Amino acid sequence: MWRAPRFSYLVTRLSKVNLSDVNRCYSQMLSQSSYSQTKSESIPSDRKASGRETPKHYIGENVSRKDRTKFLLTTLRDIDDSKEAIYGALDAWVAWEQNFPIGALRNILISLEKEQQWHRIVQVIKWMLSKGQGTTMGTYGQLIRALDMDHRVGEAHKFWEMKIGTDLHSVPWQMCHLMISVYYRNNMLDDLVRLFKGLEAFDRKPRDKLIIKKVANAYEMLGLVEEKERILEKYNHLFIEEGPRPTRKGGRKSSAKKNKEQPNESKKDSEEK
Repeated sequence: MWRAPRFSYLVTRLSKVNLSDVNRCYSQMLSQSSYSQTKSESIPSDRKASGRETPKHYIGENVSRKDRTKFLLTTLRDIDDSKEAIYGALDAWVAWEQNFPIGALRNILISLEKEQQWHRIVQVIKWMLSKGQGTTMGTYGQLIRALDMDHRVGEAHKFWEMKIGTDLHSVPWQMCHLMISVYYRNNMLDDLVRLFKGLEAFDRKPRDKLIIKKVANAYEMLGLVEEKERILEKYNHLFIEEGPRPTRKGGRKSSAKKNKEQPNESKKDSEEK
């Protein structure tokens, strides 16, 4: 049966092999797993009854989750930068799993984001979506952010229009703010204003003054000064700074005083006894 040392050996070899070598390694692992299962099935019934049967395992159960995640992360860093290579490696890796490893993939995406591997993040998320997995606002937001950072704002805009922008009455404000920021950063002011007007049409009220600042600046740069003044007046409550919360006088002091008096009271009671 294939063991962890074999796994570590494959990880060190990743930087020296191409996709065909990786797939061959996967095939060897699967063959060894199949051999182990066949061997287990050929054990006499008396050995099975005595509890000495060799257990049947999936490949994914023979290796720790941490090692499997590390293996894929190393593969994604070193493999050829093509859709076929990335999708092939991901297909081979997920074949180890009994259930789709969405949690492990999210951890991998977080690691790639820390390394600013935006292009690779886009590839992994698109592969996930092609499998019908990761269809959440969190994944959509991560894809839009990665496309923007990978200088593919056109794709980010198209994805927004197709997947998210058709349902503006319920899209979380966090996602709307993300797209407004993408439009603002890339000087796509007409799209920014159109998005904000669509949100206003559903009576969506922003809760962050940064959104209003970006929209107001967009109106100004487009020469729509009256519109700028309108929204600044409409949402002026967002710019009013709240004062510090009042504290109860003596609250902490009285509590400390109470704790200080307790030992003395206990001492007094013991003396009376």
